[in-house]
Amino acid sequence: MKKNWKQHQVVLLSLALSVILVTTRMIFTGTMGYIFLIWNLFLAWIPYFMSILLRYNNSDSKFIHYGLIISWLIFFPNAPYIITDLYHLKLRPPVPLWYDTVLLFWCAWIGFSLGFLSLWNVEHYLRNKLKGKWVNIVISLFIVLGAFGIYAGRYLRWNSWYVVTNPGDIAKDVKFIVLNPEDNLRTWGVTLIFSILMLACYFMIKKMKQAMIES
Repeated sequence: MKKNWKQHQVVLLSLALSVILVTTRMIFTGTMGYIFLIWNLFLAWIPYFMSILLRYNNSDSKFIHYGLIISWLIFFPNAPYIITDLYHLKLRPPVPLWYDTVLLFWCAWIGFSLGFLSLWNVEHYLRNKLKGKWVNIVISLFIVLGAFGIYAGRYLRWNSWYVVTNPGDIAKDVKFIVLNPEDNLRTWGVTLIFSILMLACYFMIKKMKQAMIES
C-alpha cells in the first residue's frame, strides 16, 4: 500500500482540482451548475477504492473476495460514465465555453483514469488467481460489462444501487434487450463503441507503460 502512496496522492490532487474548477464556476455564476460532476466523481472514486481493498486484501475468505469483486463491478461503470457528461457542453453565459470545455474534459479524464486504475488493481489481483490468457479475457469482459453499464446509466437511468433496491426492474430491462435485439440497436451500438474505446485505451496504456519500462 505504501508503495502506491504517490499514486493515491495524484488521484486526490486530481479530484481536488476538479472540485476547485466546479466551485469556481459556482461562485462566478452564483448558481449550482455542474455540481453533479462532484457527485459523479465521488461515484467514480468508489470502484477505485474497492479495487484497492481487493488488491491488498489479506483475508482467506472467498466470500470477502467475491463480495469485493462484485461490489467493484457494480460501481465500475460510474468511472468511465463521466465521459457522457460531455453531452451537457454548450454555451452557458456568462461562463466562457472554453472554461466549461476544460471542466468537462478534465472530469471525464479523471473518471476514465480512475476506471483504468481500478482495472489495473483488479488485473493485478487476478494474475495471482488465474492464468495469463484468462486474465485478459476476464478484464475484457469486465470492460464490456462496464460499457453496457454506461449505456444503462445514461439512457435507462440506472444507478448502481438499483442492483439491490430494484433488481426486478433491471432483470426486466435486460430480458427485453436480450430477447429483442432489433429493437435495441442503440443499446448494442453504445455498448460496442464504448467497449472498443475502453479496450483500446486500456491495453494501449499498458503497452506504452511496458515500452517505457523496457526503454
